Amino acid sequence: MRAARALIGLSQAELARRAGVSIPTIKRCESDSARVAAVSDETQAKVREVLESEGVEFTNGNHPGVRLLRGSS
Repeated sequence: MRAARALIGLSQAELARRAGVSIPTIKRCESDSARVAAVSDETQAKVREVLESEGVEFTNGNHPGVRLLRGSS
């Protein structure tokens, strides 16, 4: 999620505000997998929804990561 946030230039504070979660929650989402597991699926979905609404696509398969969809602002 850190890469996705950086891709669109959002601060942790702005992402937290827009997702309706705390900054420490964003920090947990962006940290190692053990701490991400401590973030509920519902909360992760809220954060992901904000990122996707800005044109971020989460990729899977052989090349997991993120990319910005064309035509996004």
